[in-house]
Parts: sequence; structure tokens; C-alpha cells
Amino acid sequence: MADIHESFARPTLHPALRWRREPPRWTVRLAERCLRVEPAAATDFWQKTHDGLEADNGHFLFAEVTGDFVLSTRVRFQPVHQYDQAGLMVRVSATCWLKTSVEYELTGASRLGAVVTNHGYSDWSTQSVPAETREMWLRVRREGQDYIVDASREGRRWEQLRMAHLAEDQPRAPVGAGLYACSPKGAGFVAEFTYLNIDHGRLARE
Repeated sequence: MADIHESFARPTLHPALRWRREPPRWTVRLAERCLRVEPAAATDFWQKTHDGLEADNGHFLFAEVTGDFVLSTRVRFQPVHQYDQAGLMVRVSATCWLKTSVEYELTGASRLGAVVTNHGYSDWSTQSVPAETREMWLRVRREGQDYIVDASREGRRWEQLRMAHLAEDQPRAPVGAGLYACSPKGAGFVAEFTYLNIDHGRLARE
């Protein structure tokens, strides 16, 4: 499959992209050149750890990808409720996936981080970002069965957030890779993605 460079400059999405649990409200806004997503309430991706929650009903726009790749986006967000989130996801199955985003907190700093789920259990690594943060560049690199998660505040200087292994991943098997958005607590959250790139191969060493 060819690289995907979706800049949301056309009213239709790239033909390789499809929704898993399409959100009730989404649109390609040509004037702003972005994909605007408004997640449904009580949507999330999480498995069991800490509170026993099993949620697998978030909105995921993805392509099937094989081999090494670099997945990247820029996302703007207008959070309302705790844990409102939008970012990147790589999915092997309901029990094996990763996601990265800023998750909103009602008081204090928000949390930039990554969730990795293996064998049906999620973990969550985070770092604090200012509560007023409303934009982030995110990147996930697949190298073999391993994944490197990076973030940037301005789209130029990247910081590594996580290196992880997905246990169910197979070297030549496809995975779902793309954008996701969730509103675990309630409706009203708005996320705008200004591009989605999936480039095959590995990133040149920075």
C-alpha cells in the first residue's frame, strides 16, 4: 500500500481510511483544512487495570498497514470533561493496542501520555502539560513489533514518550493505524486534526 498523506483538503476522506465506531458528528472542514470530530459520551479505550473498566467503544479512523511505518498528526482540542482525549492509535485487537494523546483534567495539569494494552490489561504512562494546552503534534513509529511514541509542542522538536512492545503483533501482519477520539465522561468535546500521515519505512535517525 502507498503512503497516506491526508490533509483534509477534500470533502471525502482518503479511500484507504475507514471508521471503527463512527462518531455521531464529524466533518471535513475545507476552510480550516481539518477533520472535526465530536465524540459521543461514555466512549473510551481502556482494559481492566486499576478500576476494572472494560471500554472498547471509542471512535477510530484508520487504515490497515503492514511493515514498519511512521504515523503522525497534529490535533487541536477543546475539552469539556475529565479525560476528554484525541490522538493516535495502533490496534492489533481488542486486547492489544496503544494510544497516545493529551487527556484533560478538570483541575491542575493535563496529562500527555500513552496507554499500552497487552493481554487485555492497559497501563498508562504520563507527564504533565499545562492545563491551557490546546494543541499537540503526535507520532508513533512501528519498528518490527515495537513502537516508539513521540510528541512535539510545535511540530519540530520531538520528545520520546514511550517505547513499547505489542504482544499480539506479528512482523508481516497488518495493524490498524490512525486517529482516535473519546469522551469518557460526557459529550461536548471537540477535536480537530489538521493532517494524518502514514509513511512506510523507518524514520531517519534524528
